[in-house]
Amino acid sequence: MRADPVLRRRAFHRVTFLLAGAYNIAWGLYAVADPQWLFRFAGMPPLNYPAIFACLGMVVGLYGIVYLEIARVPERGWLYAAVGLAGKILGPIGLAVLILTHTWPAATIVLSLTNDVVWWIPFGLYLYDARPYW
Repeated sequence: MRADPVLRRRAFHRVTFLLAGAYNIAWGLYAVADPQWLFRFAGMPPLNYPAIFACLGMVVGLYGIVYLEIARVPERGWLYAAVGLAGKILGPIGLAVLILTHTWPAATIVLSLTNDVVWWIPFGLYLYDARPYW
C-alpha cells in the first residue's frame, strides 16, 4: 500500500489559509457593519443602496470559512483555492477598469491591494504544491 505524498510547505499553507480565513471573515463583518467605509475613505458619494456592499461583505466572509477549511485539510483544498485565486485576479481587473475609466477614484485600489493582491503569491504557491492532490 502506497502512502500519499506529503504536501510541500504544509505548515506554511495552513498558516496562509488561517490568516486568509480570519482576514476575510473580519473584512466581511466590517463591510456588513459599515458598508459606506470605502466610499468615505475614497471621498466618493455615499452609496444609495449600502446593502449591496454589505452583501459583498457577506460573500467575502463566506470565502473566509472556505479558507479555514483549506487550512484544516490542505490536501483537499485545491479547487476551492483555485476559485478563490480566480476571484482575487478578476476583482482587481474589474477595479482597474473602474479606475482607468475614471468611474472610481484611484484611492479605491486599497480594496484590491488588501483583499486580493497580497494573496496572489501564497495562493499560487499553494496551488502549485497541492496539484498532485487534485
